[in-house]
Amino acid sequence: MTTATPLNRALGLIREVTDFPEPGVLFRDLTPLLADGPAFRAVVDALAAALPSDVDAVVALEARGFLFGAALAALHGLGVIPIRKPGKLPAVADRVTFDLEYGSATFELPAATLRPGSRVAVVDDVLATGGTLAAAAGLVRRAGAEVAGAVVVLEIAALGGRARAGVPVQALAAL
Repeated sequence: MTTATPLNRALGLIREVTDFPEPGVLFRDLTPLLADGPAFRAVVDALAAALPSDVDAVVALEARGFLFGAALAALHGLGVIPIRKPGKLPAVADRVTFDLEYGSATFELPAATLRPGSRVAVVDDVLATGGTLAAAAGLVRRAGAEVAGAVVVLEIAALGGRARAGVPVQALAAL
């Protein structure tokens, strides 16, 4: 018999939603985990332990990556750089369009946020096909910064995203 740890209890709150956001997609919904204070804390603590050392900033991916990324940045006394969907930033340094599991998307990097030569950790909620993470890493590199690694709550290993991401990835759980 295994003992339920706070992290295991938190990960158990992730629910599966079939046919969302479109037919044929099995969506992993982290909302119940986010709504539970002790569960959210357990996940943030585990992500903090997995965060690459010696980073200058946290790059958080829209949208749920913002929640985890901001918490990690605050815990470590780091700045957080939000990579956003189009039309949300008043000043854009760069943009990239990429493929998702169920379509395509565009990300934008805010101007005057990354210093050339800085080391960052990328934070997101789920690693699926790796397109989102690879796109974010590309934006970071084009700004002259280095991606030290990425941390995610959940990896859907069957979709092969880790290989496509092109950066070291730490996942709290894999399916």
